[in-house]
Amino acid sequence: MSFSPIPKMLVHDIFVVTPELLRQKGVTLLLLDLDNTLAPYSEDLPSERVLAWMAELRAAGVELFLISNSRKSRRADDYASACDMPYIKRAGKPNPRALRAAMEQMGKGPAQTALMGDQVFTDGLAANRAGVLSIVVRPLEMKNFFFRLRYAIEQPFRALGKEKRK
Repeated sequence: MSFSPIPKMLVHDIFVVTPELLRQKGVTLLLLDLDNTLAPYSEDLPSERVLAWMAELRAAGVELFLISNSRKSRRADDYASACDMPYIKRAGKPNPRALRAAMEQMGKGPAQTALMGDQVFTDGLAANRAGVLSIVVRPLEMKNFFFRLRYAIEQPFRALGKEKRK
């Protein structure tokens, strides 16, 4: 387990992550961040494209689990329900506690698990601390100054990412 925020894999968006890619990495449990990874902050429900992508992963035997730091009272509940997947909200990433709880609930270990999210200092660091594959995507939206600033601060760590896929 590492305290490094450097992601093991960088991808443009969630759709780059295919069943074949996860199979190559030995991943059968994919933990997913919500905000700015699966959906922009302005959308409370999954798009048809996201639902189709999830169906493809499930058909290949990949289990999905939502891990969100979201503080909005119903957002994670509604999103997870629409996707028919278990979830933990107010996860407290980068603390790996919620990731470990999800793995225990699903009967998986770190070698079988990946976490995909948009933030290096929360998602990437939590994954590395939990010993799971860290997959960092480009944020879906950067509408305000603070998102752009955070992304700029993360750039050196993204540049050091181990494996890049478009």
